[in-house]
Amino acid sequence: VQLVESGGGLVQAGGSLRLSCAASGFTFDEYSIGWFRQAPGKEREGVSCISTIDGGTYYKDSVKGRFTISADNAKNTVYLQMDNLKPEDTAVYYCVADFFPYGLFPTTTQAMGDMCAATTNYELDYWGRGTQVTVSS
Repeated sequence: VQLVESGGGLVQAGGSLRLSCAASGFTFDEYSIGWFRQAPGKEREGVSCISTIDGGTYYKDSVKGRFTISADNAKNTVYLQMDNLKPEDTAVYYCVADFFPYGLFPTTTQAMGDMCAATTNYELDYWGRGTQVTVSS
């Protein structure tokens, strides 16, 4: 299994970046994909998660209206478009995959919210190595 992130870099506040996560080694459309981030000295947090089954999404409040997650099932790739970036978005961003929890939640949005609420590595199936995003003020 591989989750390979790309697209990170250094950008000024107000700028944009587009992260990509290329997945391989598992059945893409049976898994949900999420983006987590960890800033120095802070706990890892879920930023956005998407169901590859129906496109249901979840966003952390602080990124709503600025970040957009999308999935291209034909390419086994998930994107995170990040606009109007702020210095507090600076972190290492990780791509994560987790087997979809069929039947456990009434909606995929709720399922994605649960996925993005994970706080430990063992709660989710696969993790990428991360890509650094640095936003200068």
